Amino acid sequence: MGIESLCSADASEPFWDWNLTWHTENPDFTQCFQNTILVWIPCIYLWACFPVYFLYLRCHDRGYIQMSNLNKAKTALGLILWIVCWADLFYSFWERSQNIFLISPTVLGITMLLATFLIQYERMKGVQSSGVMTIFWLISLLCATVIFRSKIILALNTKPCPEFSASFLSRITFWWITGLMIQGYRRPLEAKDLWSLNKEDTSEEIVPGLARNWAKEWAKTKRQPLNILYSSKKQQKSDSNGDVTEEAEALIIKPSQKNYEASLFKVLYKTFGPYFLMSFLFKAAHDLLMFTGPEILKLLINFVNDKHAPDWQGYFYTGLLFVCACLQTLILHQYFHICFVTGMRLKTAIVGVIYRKALVITNSARKTSTVGEIVNLMSVDAQRFMDLATYINMIWSAPLQVILALYLLWRNLGPSVLAGVAVMILLVPINAVMAMKTKTYQKAQMKSKDNRIKLMNEILNGIKVLKLYAWELAFREKVLEIRQKELKVLKKSAYLAAMATFTWVCAPFLVALSTFAVYVKIDKNNVLDAQKAFVSLALFNILRFPLNMLPMVISSIVEASVSLKRLRVFLSHEELDPDSIIRRPTTDAEGSIIVKNATFSWSRNDPPSLNSINFTVPEGSLIAVVGQVGCGKSSLLSALLGEMDKKEGHVVVKGSVAYVPQQAWVQNATLKDNIIFGREMNESRYKRVIEACALLPDIEILPTGDRTEIGEKGVNLSGGQKQRVSLARAVYCNADVYLFDDPLSAVDAHVGKHIFEKVIGPKGILKNKTRVLVTHAVNYLPQVDTILVMSDGKISEMGSYQELLKQDGAFAEFLRTYANAEQSMENSDSDPSLEGTIQPLETDANSPSGKEGKPVENGVIVNEAPGKLMHRQLSNSSTYSRETGKSQHHSSTAELQKPLAEKNSWKLTEADTAKTGRVKATVYWDYMKAIGLFISFLSIFLFMCNHVASLASNYWLSLWTDDPVINGTQQYTNVRLGVYGALGISQGIAVFGYSMVVSIGGIFASRHLHLNLLHNVLRSPMSFFERTPSGNLVNRFSKEIDTIDSTIPPIIKMFMGSTFNVIGACIIILLATPIAAVIIPPLGLVYLFVQRFYVATSRQLKRLESVSRSPVYSHFNETLLGVSVIRAFEEQKRFIKQNDMKVDENQKAYYPSIVANRWLAVRLEFVGNCIVLFAALFAVIARNKLSPGLVGLSVSYSLQITAYLNWLVRMSSELETNIVAVERVKEYAEMEKEAEWSIEQTAPASTWPEEGKVEFRGYGLRYREDLDLVLKNINVTINGGEKIGIVGRTGAGKSSLTLGLFRINEAAEGEIIIDGINIAKIGLHDLRFKITIIPQDPILFSGSLRMNLDPFDQHSDEDIWRSLELAHLKNFVSALPDKLNHECAEGGENLSVGQRQLVCLARALLRKSKILVLDEATAAVDLETDNLIQSTIKSQFEECTVLTIAHRLNTIMDYTRVLVLDRGEVVECGSPDSLLQEKGIFYSMAKDSGLV
Repeated sequence: MGIESLCSADASEPFWDWNLTWHTENPDFTQCFQNTILVWIPCIYLWACFPVYFLYLRCHDRGYIQMSNLNKAKTALGLILWIVCWADLFYSFWERSQNIFLISPTVLGITMLLATFLIQYERMKGVQSSGVMTIFWLISLLCATVIFRSKIILALNTKPCPEFSASFLSRITFWWITGLMIQGYRRPLEAKDLWSLNKEDTSEEIVPGLARNWAKEWAKTKRQPLNILYSSKKQQKSDSNGDVTEEAEALIIKPSQKNYEASLFKVLYKTFGPYFLMSFLFKAAHDLLMFTGPEILKLLINFVNDKHAPDWQGYFYTGLLFVCACLQTLILHQYFHICFVTGMRLKTAIVGVIYRKALVITNSARKTSTVGEIVNLMSVDAQRFMDLATYINMIWSAPLQVILALYLLWRNLGPSVLAGVAVMILLVPINAVMAMKTKTYQKAQMKSKDNRIKLMNEILNGIKVLKLYAWELAFREKVLEIRQKELKVLKKSAYLAAMATFTWVCAPFLVALSTFAVYVKIDKNNVLDAQKAFVSLALFNILRFPLNMLPMVISSIVEASVSLKRLRVFLSHEELDPDSIIRRPTTDAEGSIIVKNATFSWSRNDPPSLNSINFTVPEGSLIAVVGQVGCGKSSLLSALLGEMDKKEGHVVVKGSVAYVPQQAWVQNATLKDNIIFGREMNESRYKRVIEACALLPDIEILPTGDRTEIGEKGVNLSGGQKQRVSLARAVYCNADVYLFDDPLSAVDAHVGKHIFEKVIGPKGILKNKTRVLVTHAVNYLPQVDTILVMSDGKISEMGSYQELLKQDGAFAEFLRTYANAEQSMENSDSDPSLEGTIQPLETDANSPSGKEGKPVENGVIVNEAPGKLMHRQLSNSSTYSRETGKSQHHSSTAELQKPLAEKNSWKLTEADTAKTGRVKATVYWDYMKAIGLFISFLSIFLFMCNHVASLASNYWLSLWTDDPVINGTQQYTNVRLGVYGALGISQGIAVFGYSMVVSIGGIFASRHLHLNLLHNVLRSPMSFFERTPSGNLVNRFSKEIDTIDSTIPPIIKMFMGSTFNVIGACIIILLATPIAAVIIPPLGLVYLFVQRFYVATSRQLKRLESVSRSPVYSHFNETLLGVSVIRAFEEQKRFIKQNDMKVDENQKAYYPSIVANRWLAVRLEFVGNCIVLFAALFAVIARNKLSPGLVGLSVSYSLQITAYLNWLVRMSSELETNIVAVERVKEYAEMEKEAEWSIEQTAPASTWPEEGKVEFRGYGLRYREDLDLVLKNINVTINGGEKIGIVGRTGAGKSSLTLGLFRINEAAEGEIIIDGINIAKIGLHDLRFKITIIPQDPILFSGSLRMNLDPFDQHSDEDIWRSLELAHLKNFVSALPDKLNHECAEGGENLSVGQRQLVCLARALLRKSKILVLDEATAAVDLETDNLIQSTIKSQFEECTVLTIAHRLNTIMDYTRVLVLDRGEVVECGSPDSLLQEKGIFYSMAKDSGLV
């Protein structure tokens, strides 16, 4: 630890890493090792030799040697090295915070001085050549070479950003990015073309700063605690883990006024303020330069009026105008660059801080924010800050611009300006009211959006269950209901937006109209000449910007403040107390785990879940924890891990801890990475672990051995495999204390036995470690040292197996109940150590992910992607029969890794891909069709009207100003004023019209596109969900739909507006000076070229950015699900580092895209400035032919053209980058779909199937076209009412059979006939509604219990209560405060796994169909519940055909027939007794399970 804390402030840099140095193709040392040991070795050597050598030289004087050139060179070199070290030291003072950069240069510098001194001293003592010094220089050279090589490798791997080496001119014109732009224009950019981030923009530089400042600020509030109550929305019972996971709400009790609240704004300002302050200066300079335009225009008009002025003045004014415009451009974009970089750093910092916080918040605090909400904090809220950074300066800049403009106007028009000001002031409150309204709507919309994403998340996670139950429509309705609310709010916002646009666009005009009207009316002698009118118009145009911006800035600030508050609440959540559990290395002999009088609860304000717990675990012993479902077994392990709030008592856990959770958590990485989990690679140990955990056979089946990528949430592993990977991870990490939360439940009996013997048991690989095992498997209990019996959160009994039997308490009773059943089948060849004890059932109970199949993550079923991707059906146990188990010793892991050629061909999940090239025109056409073509064309027509009116009014103004002045007044003032006003009003009407139309059209498009996306996703086959990470889908439903809802419509408005503005300005310039026709087309071409050139790169950067965003969220989601495992293994630092890397990857694409924007803007504004130059130039040349009115008109328009051009490109590229959302949403429309849900013509009768007879005729099934058949040639007839057990080793195809029956996968050959109807001919829902399955993983959705049982509301309350009674849940449910309306949490987390399983049973009882499929549904319950379920099925489904996929053979011993599958074929079929006589596969399986 010591050296590591020198290397980095938070000790995150490892000092040594075998994976980097030894187990690698390209060995290297860690940075920390290089900066310490490699620098110190030569120094230590020289200082060690120095005293002895110095004495030796003093005593042996061989005469004096003259200074030679060589000697001078040596001395000079020594001094130079010393100076270099000092330079390094001073650089460190400025730039680097780590101590090591101060220590090493100092040590090295002093050593170099010593070496220089020795060179001279040797000369004086007459030593010709010195061994000591030669060795010193050699060692120095060696060490330096290693460091140098490392630096070269680093330099080659990183592509440094050319910004730093760029010249001043290159930096202010952003020329340095041109190389990338050219590359992007020639071919679509890829991630490898991007530069590395600048050091000061990386996460490791930014995040610690913000984290430190926030910690300081938060510490201040800690002095008086902030009262946060986590109040449940509904009071709920806790479940087996003692988790109460209904959503809590964080209620912050209002502190009294004098209390101090942590201000996140202050912290952000402190962290990013200094750099951001630069932007103030740039902004101020730019604002002042803006006003030079109108002033020079004034001089120009005077010049045109004054026929005697010399020509050079005109050219001078033109030149001045051009220079000012160019300066303005350069300054403005430096300003923007600073703002955007600040924004980018803000986002990096916020994401990093949220991630770090998520790793330490308590469980109760975690419940107040669902995963979706935390992800929203990272995406939406962090984005708000980025947007704000660009606007915030407008707070002071806008008023400054307004004041300056008014001052100049006053000089021009005198007091009549006040009329205009009055109009502006009147408009401010209107805008403010609209901004406030917008905020409330936005909050409502965010809430609906959060709910919708949460629901979508659950639907995607539980999609398999939805398909099996045919519930897609019910859930589609639920989503659409939320969406409807969202659209309602959107519609209101749209009306508001239309109003806002109306006031915006009309404001400058109204101001001009009122000012001119008052000016002309108050005094007959006030003449409106060209100078007054057009200089005023130019000033009004300048005014327009700050006035338009202010409401935007205000609403942006309001949005950011909402986000700020959300963030502050999240960052202020209470954190786990790291000191509640004392973890220290093993020393004294007391025991490995000591718990004295400890009481725990899940959060500070909850009643305790574990009361007065007392026990000590001696080092190296094996302890079993048993008890009923929900008695607090899992909570006990959580408490030992420090995941619960310790109310009182004393807990010591000595040494490192490894934890295997009940629901296996697997990362989206290779199998090997999952097991090694960031530890050093140790070949022999790795092999031993894999073998002990029975993973060898699985690795052989996986496509690329242990380098196979495991999908998101482990989709391509079965529950048992995941559980074993989770176990292997724990075993590999070689900890001192092992906590197992029922790892044997998810695996088959014989595998469970293997794992117990080889890993957990007294002869296992962990026999010298301390092990705590929560289990339901009674048969292992005789082999454990101590048994803890828990009930209701207390330890009711404790002792060895024999002691507890003697005590004859609850435990003995518990055993007796279950043992008698098997007494008759007592296993003759059972383990000698068990003779005389009862050999009970193999009960693997209480596992979330039952046998064959799929994990439950967060209690939500995960898209199962088994066999699609493998040549087998995956189930939980591995192919580990007794015969094979012994022969499979592998000589090296090389065999575990299949040939690399295969490695690349097989990839499970499809990464979110970036399309390349231009967005196709069809996408725009799709969007127009989604809006409706009539509305589309209507809006274009209204735009035209608006701009025609606008041009006409200004042209009219120029005619007015050229009216001759007779006797000091103009003649037709009233007519001129009237027409001017009328044109203005018609302009206003058109604006309002098009605003309304575009907004409403946008909503139509939103509704249409979301509906299609939802429908298409729900219609996709299972294989689609297995291939597509849920992150990608959620991204479509959140980010892309959000873009379509609220980003595209305003962009379309602005795009259309800018287009017409530019065209209008060109028309006016051509009217005034037709000679401009020579210049405008070439400039237009340059413009188009630059724009196309830019868009090619920008679009691709945007795509790369959005593709690299997905992994940030996926990794974050994964972390939140596995946070307890990460904390138990103390791997937080590694995960933080991974997160930082992913964020940096994302910003690597974002940074060039903001620079590219600046690059473009500088070039385009230059084109605009050229137009100004030529408009003015031609006016000067043709000044004798032109009226001042036309000069004024054309130059004032050309002054605006720069802004319009800029805006136009920004909008067209924005439109193109955002329309990609439509493209991505439409993408799924083209995907393959499953068969029709219902087909009118072939729909079976409503009473079908009456008999329940199922026939498989030559049935075969494969998962993908390119894979072998998983089932082949199945010919079985099952008569109505038969009870059939389906058994077979892992991968035999048991689950594939049910998947085929439900048509989750379509038949490859043959057919299935139910009651005479070929199931392939009818609609999927017609089929799935008529067969019921109790799936392996009990999945519930958030919503009422009633909705979970009967989403279509088809059944009466009596029916539901009856089914609950039969499922033995009636007592539990009637005790709940809300009875059937009890809210289930996300994934049903507030019910225990056993209770969820019973809810699934109740579902089946409600549907009461003729055919029932049981996918070993009793995996997750304790023995009593298991018996209840079996008896219920026997009594209630007596008439029905029951197919059970059994892992525990005892459940099917009384069935009519058993099918034994092997490698996809039926090998044995008959009654259980007859099969036992045959002594075939069934017999050997029964023997393994101890039934014969």
